[in-house]
Amino acid sequence: MTTETDLWGPDEAPSATGPSAIESERIVTASVMARPALIDELAGEFDPADIQSDQLRWVWHAVDAIRETLTKGEIRWQAVDRQQQAWRATGYMPVPPLDLPQLSRLYDEAQPAYAAASYYAQQITEAAIARRFLALGADISIRGRSAAFDPTVDIAATQDALDDIARNRDTSTPKLVRDIIGGALERSVTPPSLEEVIPTGFIDLDALFSGGFKPGQLVVVAARPAMGKSTVGLGFARAAAIRNGIPTLFESLEMGDAELSDNILSAEARVPLHHIKQGVVDDAGVQREARAVPRINEAPLYLNDSSELSLPTLRGRIRHMIRTVGLRLVIIDYLQLMDAPKAENRQAEVSKLTRGLKLMAKEFGITLVILAQLNRGPESRTDKKPLVSDLRESGAIEQDADIVILLHREDAYESDSPRAGEADFIVGKHRAGPKATITTAFQGHYAQFIDMAQS
Repeated sequence: MTTETDLWGPDEAPSATGPSAIESERIVTASVMARPALIDELAGEFDPADIQSDQLRWVWHAVDAIRETLTKGEIRWQAVDRQQQAWRATGYMPVPPLDLPQLSRLYDEAQPAYAAASYYAQQITEAAIARRFLALGADISIRGRSAAFDPTVDIAATQDALDDIARNRDTSTPKLVRDIIGGALERSVTPPSLEEVIPTGFIDLDALFSGGFKPGQLVVVAARPAMGKSTVGLGFARAAAIRNGIPTLFESLEMGDAELSDNILSAEARVPLHHIKQGVVDDAGVQREARAVPRINEAPLYLNDSSELSLPTLRGRIRHMIRTVGLRLVIIDYLQLMDAPKAENRQAEVSKLTRGLKLMAKEFGITLVILAQLNRGPESRTDKKPLVSDLRESGAIEQDADIVILLHREDAYESDSPRAGEADFIVGKHRAGPKATITTAFQGHYAQFIDMAQS
């Protein structure tokens, strides 16, 4: 076996800057010389920039350049040497290339291993990730010792860098439609299961959304103040966690734990909310509470009433809860109270915020429901009905959302309205299907919205 110094000489061996996969690098670069088509075969899973040795990385680049003029066959070391010498003469190649004897030994040593090139490429990738991980640790140490350390900025930057390292392992390969069309056929005759959808708790909404919310979706529920958007959000949480056992996180930036639990108990036990708050629930109500509490206690419903919430904090919490409890649904009350990333203006801040939330939903495969406030647009119209354009900073929110539900109650404007007690869920955007208006019943005294059929 040729040693490292035999191949490069004592002054040309790669420097030790962390975990190394030098033997795998030799095998992979020699393999692409013997079979240049491997460059295309490895393209979806391997980045040649991860090759730590400068000389070997340039062997890869030389083979990649030469193969453009070839239709088949191997690329021998003489051709690689000519290409590198030409680059070196023009200054394009900044490092001394391997000489002919070194290239010859490299080729002869590793040629039989090209069938396992994918395995060795993975070893190179993992070593490169480990080196980046160590470098990030050094950067964290420098940031933490700096007098200019800013927890908000530096922790967010570190989290983004760590996510980038992790995402570098994610690979995707284009697929022929014939390989995936069978899944569409199967879905066309198989109703979605609870593992694939999250029921909303409303029959017509579930029908509109083909069974409920889907993984990776960003759902926006928007309304003017005092319309009941927090009640809708808690309704979604109860339907998922209490009725269907789906791990759910409700992030409240507005209500505290006591208010949240009062609302949940009122809705589940059908005990007037104001009686709970006043401490005057009668014996019959207490019995209903006693029957509801065990059902509530068994639900994987997590409440957090923190007054501050940023994207890095939320990301860390979601990652932890996915690993520990299998989190699938997150509801945030509400968007405008979140800590937005710093930007040149408020619209740009909200754009970064909603984009970050959408990417988070997609990355973790969860459903993210964010409650949001509308501007005063509805109040300037005769019918008071909201539009998607009434969303504050609507451009970014509307663009990133998969579903936008606008909440409207006529009796919020006219107490003697003939539609008193009714509420419209106006689905103003539905990326995966039709838009519609779903009419529900608002039972404010029980802190809930319900299907009209139940009223």
